[in-house]
Formats: sequence, structure tokens, C-alpha cells
Amino acid sequence: MTHALETSSWLTAKRLRAHGLIFALCLWSVYTWNMATPGLLDRAGNLKGTDFLHFYALGSLALAHRGADLYNLEAQSRLSAQRVPAATGVHYLPLYPPQVSIFFAYFARLSYPCALMLWLAMSAFIYGLCCYAVWRACPNLRNHRFTILILALAFPAFWHLIAWGQTSALALACFTLAFLALCAKREFLAGLALGCLIFKPQLALAAAIVFLVTLNWKVIAGALISAAAQLTAAWFYYGPGPLRAWMRTLLDISRVLPLLEPRLYQTHSLRTFWSMLVPWPSASLALYLITALLVSASTIACWRSRLPLSLRYSALLLATVLLAPHLTVYDLVILAPAFLLLSEWIASQPNHPATRHFKLLLYLAFVLPLLGPLARWTHLQLSVPVMAALLYGIWNLGRKSVLAGNAP
Repeated sequence: MTHALETSSWLTAKRLRAHGLIFALCLWSVYTWNMATPGLLDRAGNLKGTDFLHFYALGSLALAHRGADLYNLEAQSRLSAQRVPAATGVHYLPLYPPQVSIFFAYFARLSYPCALMLWLAMSAFIYGLCCYAVWRACPNLRNHRFTILILALAFPAFWHLIAWGQTSALALACFTLAFLALCAKREFLAGLALGCLIFKPQLALAAAIVFLVTLNWKVIAGALISAAAQLTAAWFYYGPGPLRAWMRTLLDISRVLPLLEPRLYQTHSLRTFWSMLVPWPSASLALYLITALLVSASTIACWRSRLPLSLRYSALLLATVLLAPHLTVYDLVILAPAFLLLSEWIASQPNHPATRHFKLLLYLAFVLPLLGPLARWTHLQLSVPVMAALLYGIWNLGRKSVLAGNAP
């Protein structure tokens, strides 16, 4: 969101930088103030790193080869309290596949504070590297590195990623590597990257639908191989028991969703959008399925269109967020490439009729996650219709390009 914004009546590049700087200073000042306490509890009395405790416990189980306890909530709670006494009484619903625990085994060799600092530094590095890699693929944004840096730091999803100590930076890396592979026309490698999303399978739903319907066998083969490799590694490390337990947990996911999503206002997908807005479960589920079908059809149409890869891939990322059965605010970090790629298109098409609408929608999609907690009272998560409008705009560009016989 750079040069092209200069033509807007109010959303100028200078104003955008100022807004980004204000957001960044406010967000990171709050984070620093909240963390600047002695011990492992922040000013709100929560454990620093919050969700990272779960991964730390999983890594501890991997070190002890306790595969039987990977899906035992009480056993993990006791282990967490032993290793981090400040976490006594904290429970996390075990849903990650068993190979995730192996990945975090090294972190579990360290004390919790050291492991947390290492993980947060790694997450920030991965995020920065992904943003840099996509920015390098956007020639019209090359002269706006300072603006991109400010907005990357101000991105609310990145702030939440660090505040929660979550794993979404790894998902961002998967999507970024897949995009770079598709740019190089290495579809099998793109599939290998997307298959790594098996550790967060809800984020692979949109890609699975798109590439299965479009019969892109190279991507499908790569995804199956990389997913199978991860699960096979878990099999060799633990045996078949934990994999079977994980599959049983996934099949029973509908029963434990209320435990998984105690704060629906922190979620940003179509399923939870309708769950908050419509108080009748059957009706909200029907609306989710109908809108999910529309989003899937629109994304497939975008992928089959003559649109450039930057727009098609942005549509895929937006659909990934909208379709995900479970998606918390920190997972929105996977949209970072979409913001850059759509801004690149805007900068390359300053006189296109859709440019002004895209500018406003991008701005709103960037800012609205900050207002997500308001949905606790309004029951309306505004980020979701804005992302749907962005996807519709891309679909409309693709439809018009087909009618005109050329790409926009």
C-alpha cells in the first residue's frame, strides 16, 4: 500500500506511513509495558508467551518419548506445572499432530524463559524474511521499503503472533515458499510447501479445494508427499498410537470447539462470523456452508482466470482465512503476502477503476483486526465481510478479464 495510494483523496502514502507508525508505537508500547514485570506473569496475571507453554509441554513430552500423553490434557497440565510452576492450573486442548512435539523438543531442553525468547525471535525473523521475500517480488514497491517496514511492524496479526507465542509464522513460511515456487513455475515444490501445513490442517482447506478441482496434480503430489513425510516421522518416533489418537481427536472436533474457541471475538473466519451473528447453531452452520461454497467457487474461478499470479494467490490466501473452520487473530499473519501482492497490483494499475476500492478495502482489512474485541458486544466481526469483499473484487477482475479477452 504505497505509491498507488498517493492518488487517493485522503489515503495518501504519507498519511498511511503516519497511521502505521502510530499503530506500531501503540501496539508495541502496550506489549512492552505488559511484559515489563518481574517473573513469568505479565501485568494481567497471564503467563508470558501464553500459548507457547503448550508447545513447550509438547516438546517436553517428545524428549521423554511420552507419546501416549500427547492427547492427554490432564497429563500435559501436570507436566506444564512441573516445568513452569507459574503455569499451575493452565490447560490447553491438545490438537496438533504428533510431529509438532518433535519440532519443539529442542526448545524443551532450555528453561522456559530462554525457550520463549528464542521462539519469539525465530517467529519475528521468519515473519520479516517472508515479508522481505514477497516484497522483493514486487517491483513497484521497491522504492517504498520504509513504508513497507513500518506497516509490517504495525500489522496487528504480527503483534498478536508475538503476544500469544503462536506457530502461525511457520504457516506464513509455507505460503510464502509456495508462492515463490509458483512464481518460478515449480509446482511440485509449491505442493511440498503447502503440504507442510499438515501441522495446521485447517489452513490447507482452501488450497486443497482449489488444486483438487483444477486438477493440478504436481501441487497435489508434492503436498501429499510432504504431509506424509511429517506423519511418517512421527510414526517412527512414537509408533502408530499417537497418530491414531490425533485422528480420533480430529473426528471429535465438533464436541470440543467451545473449549478451543473460548473467545469467539478473537476469531476471523466465516464459520465463527455466522456463529456470533446468528444465535441458532443449525442456521449459522447452514449459512457457513452456503457462503463457504460461494467463496470456494469464487476462488476456483479466480485461479482458472487470466489474472496474474499475484491476484490469484491473494484470492487463495483470503479464501484460506474465510474457509478455515478455526482461525484465531494471530493466523491472519498469513495475509501479509496478500497485502503486498495486492498493493503491487494497485501500484501497477493506478488508473484502473477498481484501484480506489481496493485501497480502501486493504486499509480496512489491515485495521479492523484491532477492533475485533468489539464483536464481543456487537456480534459482528467486520473484518470478515471486508475480506470477502476483497475476494469478490479479485473475482470480478477475473470475470471482466475473461469477457475482455485479456488480463487486467
